[in-house]
Amino acid sequence: MAILVILGLLVWWAVAAFAGGPQPSADGSNAAPAASSAPAPASREKLPLDGVSPLDFQLRDCFKDFNPDAQESTIVDCATGHSAQLVAVEKYAADDSYPGREQLKQKARGACKAAPLTDKAGDYKLSYKLAYPSSSSWGKGDRRVDCYVVTSAGNVITKSLLP
Repeated sequence: MAILVILGLLVWWAVAAFAGGPQPSADGSNAAPAASSAPAPASREKLPLDGVSPLDFQLRDCFKDFNPDAQESTIVDCATGHSAQLVAVEKYAADDSYPGREQLKQKARGACKAAPLTDKAGDYKLSYKLAYPSSSSWGKGDRRVDCYVVTSAGNVITKSLLP
């Protein structure tokens, strides 16, 4: 899975570099934040929340010790140290047929490219992680395509990276 994510990021970077839009730098960080703003989700109750499934993640959630391959994660207040944030969520309709892995990757890359990161994102060495359904999870109702910004430096991010 991690190899697919890395491969997807490299392909996305190459596409973005030739498309003329906001581009990640060589280290994977976003070079030019988008101007639009993301809607705020319903607020979380008491944080931190341990053992949260990826299907229950909300746009703007921040994660302590984030592992994109984990079945559960810990959501923390974005003002506390964290290593990742969910910056974009796209959803397919419940009655849509499985579009195929390549189209899902393209949709995830597009979501990352359009994520409206603040100028604070430049304070960290960031990369993108993509998440999208497999054909089997699609069959179980998973229609989410997510984009995370992450750092490999540990729980060093101490603010939201979305406006």
